[in-house]
Amino acid sequence: MFGSRKVHKDEAWEGVVNDKSRNMPDGSNLYHYLEVTFTDGKTKKIRVDRSLWDSLNPGDQIVKQAGSDPVKK
Repeated sequence: MFGSRKVHKDEAWEGVVNDKSRNMPDGSNLYHYLEVTFTDGKTKKIRVDRSLWDSLNPGDQIVKQAGSDPVKK
């Protein structure tokens, strides 16, 4: 199987955006993704909403607090 790229509400992390991408895997829904390198050195591709995706560029910092959505730092 595969892991979900959705951000879970109980997660808390901080990192730097490496890359941005969009994909329409089912032909009707456009998903926005960020590749983020976390402060512990791990990298993950996460799904975010369009407004956050539009506001970020590679090199920008992003923060996710438990119970809230990710935001630009």
